[in-house]
Amino acid sequence: MHVIKILLVVVTAALGFNAEARRPSDAPGQFDYYAVALSWSPSYCATRNDPDQCAIGRRLGFVLHGLWPQHERGYPENCSTEKLPRHVKDKYSSLFPSERLAEHEWKKHGSCSGLDPAGYFVLSGKLKSQVAIPPAFQQPSSPVRVSYGEFVQAFKRANPKLQQYSVLPFCAAGGRFLREVHVCYNKRGESRSCSEGQIKRSYSSCRQESFVLQNVR
Repeated sequence: MHVIKILLVVVTAALGFNAEARRPSDAPGQFDYYAVALSWSPSYCATRNDPDQCAIGRRLGFVLHGLWPQHERGYPENCSTEKLPRHVKDKYSSLFPSERLAEHEWKKHGSCSGLDPAGYFVLSGKLKSQVAIPPAFQQPSSPVRVSYGEFVQAFKRANPKLQQYSVLPFCAAGGRFLREVHVCYNKRGESRSCSEGQIKRSYSSCRQESFVLQNVR
């Protein structure tokens, strides 16, 4: 924990965050960057009986949770009442592990992007596809234990253009299991560091010396 506290001080200074950042807005299109949230499906399925995502034999690893507009401090949500057209939902629902998730992600996060539904899902697929999953984390048949640093470095080896602090693991069960990973991009789809708040939450959630990626099934 002492090492993590030192890292947080260094990160804050290195990234030059402004303590007087503007008040976040929930207006569509008014945000600072995107976080691609990729859930580790075995962790989700360990506590849920979701037939769309968790049926035996699907062998899902990282799946798209969503593309989330972010402020430097906090994030916008539910920015408009624009509905997700059925034909758009049908066309892009395969981006997600379940059809229900597409509608939820548009309502909570996509409505804040400033894009129409089709544009939001096209960008979601594009940024998801830019993230190369390290071979060891693709479809492990047995649990994989890694440290925080080993996890981040594996992603950076697989994605050499990623910027510092642009890949953040988030853990569950007191830091014992990986829950998801966030990969941060600017509005042009270029790698950038995640916000100070996200970095702190990442370190706090994965506070053990190492964590486990449960195996696919």
